[in-house]
Amino acid sequence: MSKIHVVDHPLLRHSLTIIRDKTTNTDDFRRHTAIVSQIMIMEATKSLKTFPKRIETPLAPMDGHEIQKSIVFVPVLRAGISMLFPARDFLPWASVGFIGLERDEETAIAREYYQKFPPHLAEKLVLVLDPMLATGGSFADTISALKTKGAKTIKAVCIVVAPEGVAHLQQQHPDVDIYTAALDSHLNEKKYIVPGLGDFGDRYFGT
Repeated sequence: MSKIHVVDHPLLRHSLTIIRDKTTNTDDFRRHTAIVSQIMIMEATKSLKTFPKRIETPLAPMDGHEIQKSIVFVPVLRAGISMLFPARDFLPWASVGFIGLERDEETAIAREYYQKFPPHLAEKLVLVLDPMLATGGSFADTISALKTKGAKTIKAVCIVVAPEGVAHLQQQHPDVDIYTAALDSHLNEKKYIVPGLGDFGDRYFGT
């Protein structure tokens, strides 16, 4: 069974409160989304290997560390783009993959309409980015598509999750760990996370 990691940090709690607040304007929403996203991604990449690297400081030679450059970010469109921007700010060398999935309202079967991934996914840590894990349907479909392309080590990185979405993802992909800033109460009748933070995409993009 996949593990859920609820990350805790004073800066995280502060910024999460700001983006939950319905009175927060778009600029502040984006800025604090970036803070939360970077903290979450740092936590999810703790297992990355480093290699020894001999360097010289201005005063003396020393043995340092160089991170293994083996990360692929895959944002779940469209809200996942909000987490990709800050991720690329401090990991600019990381590759980015995109997959577009559209669910048929009658059959609930996802149709892939776009796909572009870097090569050698099996050798890399793939971080699937989506700020909201609600029902878990799109997230699970994205992970399924990644596995068909060869990905083996996948982590889900979110900001807020609902128990229903966590349960669905754990059932469909028990090998995928979930990182989140908050495990909220439930989904309402409209499938919104409660207390949540509303429609993330609309608040982030100002639509």
